[in-house]
Amino acid sequence: MRLGIFAKTFPGPDPAAVLAAVKQAGYETTQFNLACAGLPSMPDVVPADAVASIRTAAQSTGVSLAALSGTYNMAHPDKAVRDDGLRRLATVIEVAAALDIPLVTLCTGSRNAADQWAYHPDNATPAAWSDMAAEMEKALALAEEAGVDIGIEPEQANIVTSAKDATRLIAEMGSKHLKIVLDPANLFEHATPDEARAIIAAAIDEAAGHISMAHAKDRHGDGRFATSGQGIVDFPDFVTRLKAAGFEGSLVTHGLSADEAPGVAAFLRGLL
Repeated sequence: MRLGIFAKTFPGPDPAAVLAAVKQAGYETTQFNLACAGLPSMPDVVPADAVASIRTAAQSTGVSLAALSGTYNMAHPDKAVRDDGLRRLATVIEVAAALDIPLVTLCTGSRNAADQWAYHPDNATPAAWSDMAAEMEKALALAEEAGVDIGIEPEQANIVTSAKDATRLIAEMGSKHLKIVLDPANLFEHATPDEARAIIAAAIDEAAGHISMAHAKDRHGDGRFATSGQGIVDFPDFVTRLKAAGFEGSLVTHGLSADEAPGVAAFLRGLL
């Protein structure tokens, strides 16, 4: 496994400075966001010089680009909003292909029109799943043409809430380009340490063979997110189970401050 971190952990619009900070903090790979190149995360266009600056920064620092964020609300109740997101996703996928980034990460969305990460009671309806699945088909067509993979992350407030939902979607789509990004802290809300360990273990068993990236975020038993190693996620067990499932991708941490990054790198490196 390669140890990584969200590039957005480190502020600034200069890819060279951001990736140098990633390297200095103890990470060898990153999930990149176009905001780290002074652009919107989901831009209309990406200038050629911006692509070149990202490529040069990765080469000069030796930090690989494991994934590129392409998140938009794939289940937004307004089709026009979904259409705009898909149009911007096409731009992100083009950039990923140009930079040889193998994975573009997506958000399966929420019926919450104000926040794609916020729960809405209609998320569990067949109509919400249908809208999201229609978006995913279009996204996969773009990804397949570009030769990149799409990564979906089970999230409690989204349409795909669990590993079972994710494998259901993969089966429905029938595409080898649809993968799972597994974040243990997003698989439960309120749990005891034993309950969390069991939920995470079951998710790895369900998703085995489909996991393209693992995230390293933590959570307290009362639902609050935490920096890796400070909550109830059993990271030694998580990493051991990922290895046993044959996972050899990147373990990417996020939800932490830049000041915390070196300590988390040391903690996770010890497990790898």
